[in-house]
Amino acid sequence: MFARAPFRKHGRKRCMNWYSDLYTGKNAEKNAKRRIKEINKGIYRGNTYLITLAANPANQLEIFSVHQLRFSYIRRNCPMILGIASGREEALEVFLEIVGQVYRETGDVRIRDYFE
Repeated sequence: MFARAPFRKHGRKRCMNWYSDLYTGKNAEKNAKRRIKEINKGIYRGNTYLITLAANPANQLEIFSVHQLRFSYIRRNCPMILGIASGREEALEVFLEIVGQVYRETGDVRIRDYFE
């Protein structure tokens, strides 16, 4: 069974801001395109997690279940989605991959500055 949120609310299209070079977990990689299309349509299935820039500027990244997108205050923030994973453990692996890459390339862990 899956939850479906309305595609339009009050005449406005929901905003999903996907990073162009999306990080994916090993299990999510095989059907990432399908999952992205479903999320954009408001279909939130399974054990999918998103890694995003944090809504709070004092923080760097957030990991949350795709089911939390049903809440309008989460969708309204339109955080940049950096990664997608199947399960919490895989989401943590993707999170570490992002942090590792930023550190290797910049020598710092200012993730927000790197992606903005």
